[in-house]
Amino acid sequence: MPGTHDDWTRVKNPFHRTADAAGAPEGADITPDTTETLAESPQSPATTTAHRRRRWPLVAGATTVVLLATGAVAYGQARKTVELDVDGQITTVTTFAGSVEGLLAEQDVAVGDRDLVVPDVDSALRGGGDVVVRYGREVPVQVDGSQSSVWLTSLDADEALTTLASRGSDVRLVASRSGERASLPIRLDADGPVNVVVDGETKVAPDGSIGIDAILDQQGVQLGELDRVHVEKTEQVEAAQAAAAPAEEAAAADAAATEEPAAVATSEDTEAAADAAPVSLVVQRVKVEEVATDAAVPFETVTEEDADRFKDLDPVVKQEGAEGVHTTVHRVTTVDGVEESRELVSEGVTTPPVNKILVQGTKERPKPEPKPAAPQRSSSSSSGGSSSGGSSAPAPAPAADLGSAPAGVWSALAQCESGGNPATNTGNGYYGLYQFSLPTWRAMGGSGLPSEASAAEQTQRAQALQARSGWGQWPACARKLGLL
Repeated sequence: MPGTHDDWTRVKNPFHRTADAAGAPEGADITPDTTETLAESPQSPATTTAHRRRRWPLVAGATTVVLLATGAVAYGQARKTVELDVDGQITTVTTFAGSVEGLLAEQDVAVGDRDLVVPDVDSALRGGGDVVVRYGREVPVQVDGSQSSVWLTSLDADEALTTLASRGSDVRLVASRSGERASLPIRLDADGPVNVVVDGETKVAPDGSIGIDAILDQQGVQLGELDRVHVEKTEQVEAAQAAAAPAEEAAAADAAATEEPAAVATSEDTEAAADAAPVSLVVQRVKVEEVATDAAVPFETVTEEDADRFKDLDPVVKQEGAEGVHTTVHRVTTVDGVEESRELVSEGVTTPPVNKILVQGTKERPKPEPKPAAPQRSSSSSSGGSSSGGSSAPAPAPAADLGSAPAGVWSALAQCESGGNPATNTGNGYYGLYQFSLPTWRAMGGSGLPSEASAAEQTQRAQALQARSGWGQWPACARKLGLL
């Protein structure tokens, strides 16, 4: 049976009070308690001794040898040697106690209702036997994710986990946390090593009986305020690691293959020691953080009416739109870097969107006035009065007819730019109805001078320029006309 063993003999002689005690019946169960009880009973040794003294002279000579022999037999039958195992601490005890209860009282071993005593306290004590005491302890246990407290009389965590194995597939003992300390009311291993699994590594603590805090200090492990500590079977830990991180194990195997031979040997020694440890002390790093997630809030487009702006003009942008921001905050708990839970803390619009505003004119444009008819040229024919022999100079050839500016907005723009004359050439490098520069005219596909093209062609190319570059090509007149 596991535990430490000490040889210790504690002897109390029930015959030390008077020689008359030898008159006790042969084979009687004589213990210190029995002796004290007898002293207080009506048949006290004093009374019994007095009665025997009266008979002593008559039989003294004949019974001297018999009394000595009877006392030796009683002494030999009362004295016995047993092994007492108190929570793994084993001692060899020589005693006169007649029952297990008497032995425990003699050895100052107090037991309660939740403690285990084998044999039962009421059992007779027999020489050469074992008496085992296991103290009951309330241990926090987690079975398949559900936590409760269980009273156990196991010697250590290994024995406790074996006892609880039938309760579920994932059984662990949960250490209590207080500040930077961790505790469990049971030893991890009474007489062997334990594994310490922390931060992705497995270390070996050679003595599992020294307590969790001492083991962690020995291994240089510092606990955070939220870190969790539990104990489970090593085989269960290894199965979980293999299932959760096959890629990491493959990478570790590849790395181990490239290490120096001495390092490989050290790793193999560590693994062998880890395999020998039946239980593992597992430290899980826990972090709780508030994580904010932003999402765009689309803006709307609204249109405002402008009574001073012509309705046939395209809408203009008064204000550009901007998306807003909707923020959601979660409290996220991660265990060893893996998210365990996510709790909603708050959500709402943190930046409101900005609407896009368009301006649309509602003003009706006045109809253009009809142009006056061109005066007809009168001609006079020469008559006989031309006898003077003189003749008038021929009239100059009329200019090419380029047409007229179109109606509507383009007519208004042409009127503003050139007075509505398609043949305008001011000599400043700008030509025609819309005052094209030569580079712009040619970029729009025109040839020759803009002032030589028809009004229709000039308007066509001006419309193409506006579609590509906007009304800003004619900044002054476009602003005057409300186009900008």
